[in-house]
Amino acid sequence: MNFTADWISYNSTNAFSALAIDYLHEHTPLQPFYKNSPSLEGIGRAIEERKTFNTNRKNVVAALKTQYQALEVCEKVSFNIEKLADANTFTVCTAHQPNLFTGYLYFVYKIVHAIKLADELNAAYPQYYFVPVYYMGSEDNDLEELNHIYLNGDKLTWETNQTGAVGRMHTKGLDSFIHRISGELSVLEHGQQLVELLKSCYCQSSSVQEGTLKFVNSLFENYGLLVLIADNTALKKEMTGVFEDDLFRHTPATIVTQTAELLTKKYHAQVNPRAINLFYMKDGMRERIIKNGEQFEINNTDIVFSATEISHELNTHPERFSPNVVLRGLFQEIILPNVAFIGGGSEIAYWLELKEMFAHYKVPYPVLLQRNSFLITEQKMSRLMEKLQLTAEDIFKDEALLLNNIVKARSSLQLTLEKETEQLAAFYNHIRLLTNQVDITLTQHVNALETKAEKALKNLEKKMLRAEKNKYAVQSAQLHKLKSGLFPNNTLQERVENILPYYARYGQSFIDMIYQHSPTFDKKFGVLREA
Repeated sequence: MNFTADWISYNSTNAFSALAIDYLHEHTPLQPFYKNSPSLEGIGRAIEERKTFNTNRKNVVAALKTQYQALEVCEKVSFNIEKLADANTFTVCTAHQPNLFTGYLYFVYKIVHAIKLADELNAAYPQYYFVPVYYMGSEDNDLEELNHIYLNGDKLTWETNQTGAVGRMHTKGLDSFIHRISGELSVLEHGQQLVELLKSCYCQSSSVQEGTLKFVNSLFENYGLLVLIADNTALKKEMTGVFEDDLFRHTPATIVTQTAELLTKKYHAQVNPRAINLFYMKDGMRERIIKNGEQFEINNTDIVFSATEISHELNTHPERFSPNVVLRGLFQEIILPNVAFIGGGSEIAYWLELKEMFAHYKVPYPVLLQRNSFLITEQKMSRLMEKLQLTAEDIFKDEALLLNNIVKARSSLQLTLEKETEQLAAFYNHIRLLTNQVDITLTQHVNALETKAEKALKNLEKKMLRAEKNKYAVQSAQLHKLKSGLFPNNTLQERVENILPYYARYGQSFIDMIYQHSPTFDKKFGVLREA
């Protein structure tokens, strides 16, 4: 397996928001919304700030040891868990819900970015130690986001009627799902090994979060990645003060709303905080907590608490309270000694709304880095690009435009009427001079004639190009195959495709290749081409 990387600007992809692009370039309007720049120097400042915060390291170490006790933990993972107890150890974190079999490719890219950054920081700051962490958002209840993968263009869905936090869901039915995909995977070099790995991870686990822990650990344990399931009573207990403030005083909503109002003067808001930013989880349900008068109601249920009762419930059963997107990041940064967070464009967008809330609770705000993005062009697609003489930037352009460019470049005929259009303009300028001498009111009539003639020339040019394009049916078919293959559902490959077919084909070396080509601070989109 031999992949090389072409690096293009994120702007060239036309696939990222204005906010994401501006953050990558550290544009001035966004600077008030984050603490330290996404750079090595910025992380250095974040380390100094983090050193003054009293992280409950024993708590997170204990939680991780409990999580991993049923696994055969490799030496590097075990070492990294123990190192978290050290005051000079810090984390580099990324987060995502436990999508089925990792879900989309960008799930993998986020994790590899965190690993690569931790390694680079270990080299740059040898007096400290850095551990990569995948924070599993297992309390999310968006099953439709979790329950499917795309494989060879087909959307395959795990059918289940379960509700509540996705991580707590049992894995019943995943054995038949794995059987459905095993035929396509097993024919590839590493496919049978992968199928057996999926079975051992998911079918021998009691919950989705346990299966995800095992699978992600299998993929990344050699890099020392730690997977943290924050759905943990002891970890939640550290948040009871913030949760009470949210329930009774609505402080997070007030602060974040003010910040969002400032941010939305130029950008689209990613987060709209509620008065209460907590869910209640119990018996397979996860529903919003709503304050109604002096009472606290659990949405879509008959459960009602008084102020005294909900305070008692929170302090007795903190595991039953789940933060939404407004509080999740704060929870993460309280329980982990974190200095950098790696997320996608939409994640960066909502984190920018949270800075002042962090300041209010005196919690260090991490350096935000936008995750790496890649387009995988395997050998067949790479050779097709070469045959069509397309660059890495070209393939992000509109298909019709690309075909026009191919035809114009290869045809020996004149297919544009630019020179003739210029001559037409000169002709009508001459006519205007003549008519103005007779009657200046004739100018309008001349202009109308010119517009009509220009339109006729443009239509003729289109017909000439269309006629010539008919001679390029092969190139047209090749181009369509390339575009549809690299951009499934007309969007970025990383937002649709799953790692399974790549791992089945290349094995662990695929992840190693992504690691090799993953930058840490460079702000370019990678097109990875197989030789």
